[in-house]
Amino acid sequence: MSDAYRVAVVTGATSGIGKAIVPMLRARGLTVYAVGRNEAQLAELAAETGAIPVQADVRDTARIAAALQGVEVDVLVNNAGILSTRASFQEIDPAEIDAMIDVNLKAPLHLTRVVLPGMVARKRGHLIYIGSSGGQAPYPNMGAYGASKAGLSLFCDNLRCDLLGTSVRVSEIVPGRVQTELYRNSIANNQAQAVLYDGYRPIQPEHVARIVNDVIALPVYVDVARVEVFPTDQATGGGTMVKFDAQ
Repeated sequence: MSDAYRVAVVTGATSGIGKAIVPMLRARGLTVYAVGRNEAQLAELAAETGAIPVQADVRDTARIAAALQGVEVDVLVNNAGILSTRASFQEIDPAEIDAMIDVNLKAPLHLTRVVLPGMVARKRGHLIYIGSSGGQAPYPNMGAYGASKAGLSLFCDNLRCDLLGTSVRVSEIVPGRVQTELYRNSIANNQAQAVLYDGYRPIQPEHVARIVNDVIALPVYVDVARVEVFPTDQATGGGTMVKFDAQ
């Protein structure tokens, strides 16, 4: 990690992967601006880690930008994401299409646009995006979500081309099944735990956070472009995952 890195911004900081990333970055000595919608959870996170809370919907770029006015952001972790429904595309509510594209694709692009000019001017910065295996391979009932994450992945590739010679790094972390609240609203009758996790060995949020931490720790002339990480019991690049029998 560059010794000059001082300030990080983490979106989706109140749960799952984002919540696991914040304390790791704080342990590195970084000032962390934690972005999330839930004011009470942000206050709890701030009390536990010393992070600076930014209460905002990730789609509200203007509100986040105002909170970061005058702040020299060195590390931006675009983590916030939603999978608002798992339905075949012919049945999906059009509003759900907009929600997933807005949160998973447009919001990271807009927030990147806010902090990037300063990074380029200082020739210092690291942009990190939490992608998904759903953006790398087809999964049933995930058409809009997969498109949003595939778009984010290609954006990362294009952004690296734009940033050659600036010393600003771009890293995409692409996990398979992680035990988070992502599926809470997309699987009916609160069955996400039973359908996806009971009897399985999914990745835990802190595992992804450790990868983010390690990627940042590398020298500034080393850019980890993309990391794909899957549970051992999940087929790489596909939706097949088996339960583990220890017997």
